[in-house]
Amino acid sequence: MYNDNGWMWGHGWGWGGGVLMGVLMILFVVALVTALVLAIRYLTVPQRVPGPSAGNTEDRSERLLAERFARGEIDEDEYRRRMTVLREHS
Repeated sequence: MYNDNGWMWGHGWGWGGGVLMGVLMILFVVALVTALVLAIRYLTVPQRVPGPSAGNTEDRSERLLAERFARGEIDEDEYRRRMTVLREHS
């Protein structure tokens, strides 16, 4: 089972095998640490939930225009005119 130089099955990798195993071990540890850090960050950072401001800018513009009309800052004619302009450019 062992040959003259003590290697099992008659051959070995010598220096190249030792270096290769060292590099592979370092890469494995780096991959393991990276996966662990990413998992911890994913599990601990709160996920962002889209709020009202995350919507479409057109919807936001129309909503702001409607609020101005409701507060009496603009009259009905100006509201309709601006709403028409907003919808033409969307």
